[in-house]
Amino acid sequence: MTPEVTEYATLIFDCDGVVLDSNRVKTEAFRAAALPWGTNAAEALVAHHVANGGVSRYAKFAHFIEYILPEHAPDAVPGRDGPDLQALLTTYAEHVRAGLMTCAVAERLADLRAATPAARWMIVSGGDQDELREIFAARRLAHLFDGGIFGSPDTKDDILARELASGGIARPALFFGDSKLDHEAASRAAVAFIFASAWSEFSGWRDYTDRHGVTVIRNLSTLLDDSTGHDIPR
Repeated sequence: MTPEVTEYATLIFDCDGVVLDSNRVKTEAFRAAALPWGTNAAEALVAHHVANGGVSRYAKFAHFIEYILPEHAPDAVPGRDGPDLQALLTTYAEHVRAGLMTCAVAERLADLRAATPAARWMIVSGGDQDELREIFAARRLAHLFDGGIFGSPDTKDDILARELASGGIARPALFFGDSKLDHEAASRAAVAFIFASAWSEFSGWRDYTDRHGVTVIRNLSTLLDDSTGHDIPR
């Protein structure tokens, strides 16, 4: 076990790409939901989604309606010529739930929980909060996160600020994420951060983490290996 991790009072985890191998599930769900508007519009939404990892589905589909559709279907009316915002969200949620129930879970997650008995564990995700809680309960993961499972429509900034103010997050705290947004949110909250690279869809993560001096691990199981050689932030 990397000893420095045990020094944190709260361990905060993004869900997609950190605890669950679900980034591709979300990407394909965005594509499927937008496809009735045409391949070009769907691919533009996918590109926007990948470029804005960690942002909620609500914000991404709102962007799709406001900015992408006028470019690719300028005369179309959502709800008449294709799915409106609510229909897009419904189709997306149907695809996501099926994928989240079957995607891989981070290896040795229970071992990491056992190795950090004094720490409070928390999920802070861009995913829908109700959906996350349902999936984590169904997959028998919810009990690991005694600090709570939180997601959209609240933003990560809002969740971190609220939980820090209420004492839900006790310092020192450490956030595990796989996106630029995760690092930025952790920095704004003055919370230490580690980037998990194995399942990330952030194509520029190497340059970004080098430029910002961010600690990188391949996945959470790396933390259980004393020989990682990584300096965990304090």
